[in-house]
Amino acid sequence: MSLTDKAIDRIRELVQSGELPPGAKLPPEQQLAAELGLSRNLMREAVKALAVSRVLEIRRGDGTYVTSLAPELLLSGIGSAVELLRGDTLLELTEVRRLFEPVATGLAAARISAEELAEVERHLTAMRAARDDVEELNEHDAAFHRAVLAATGNATLITLLEGIASRTLRGRVWRGLVDEDAAGRTLAEHEAIYHALAVGDAALAQAAALMHVSATEQWLREHLPREGAS
Repeated sequence: MSLTDKAIDRIRELVQSGELPPGAKLPPEQQLAAELGLSRNLMREAVKALAVSRVLEIRRGDGTYVTSLAPELLLSGIGSAVELLRGDTLLELTEVRRLFEPVATGLAAARISAEELAEVERHLTAMRAARDDVEELNEHDAAFHRAVLAATGNATLITLLEGIASRTLRGRVWRGLVDEDAAGRTLAEHEAIYHALAVGDAALAQAAALMHVSATEQWLREHLPREGAS
């Protein structure tokens, strides 16, 4: 472990222990460096690294603060990391989605409000209207799933699943471009999910989402070896 990593760990310990709670302002650089037994250069490097990872926020002319440490903030970098993954990792991401999204959809069915259900329906209606426009169809497909996830009220789950959505979205666009029957099947699968949400049936919603994600995964498994992943 490098000296910078050790410095990062020292500051993280203060945050984890609650000595520096969310929103707290860090002591002046020189004071904190002395308290932790670190050089000022190491302190600066550690603070910069923690700012990149959204643990700290550097406010010019004001000081350095601990962020809210909210899941949507700390986990926001997942999407960027996912974009760098290549090849067969598209299948791995679909497997992750299959493990989490059906459960999340079941949770949404138990918690969804009338307003949230209306938002899901709005995107389903838009998908029907855009069935011959692959790009627009997939845009509302992604928005449909975001609306479902939002109904869970679980910020950590929402952020994790949205983090892998951009990569799997490209997979759905690709599927739509090369498979002329995909639009009809996609709409039917989303109709089933919406119906389960509308009646508040968590088990049915989970099953419908599992069928939907599994269908995408199976299609990719059949086509990736032959077409290749780009």
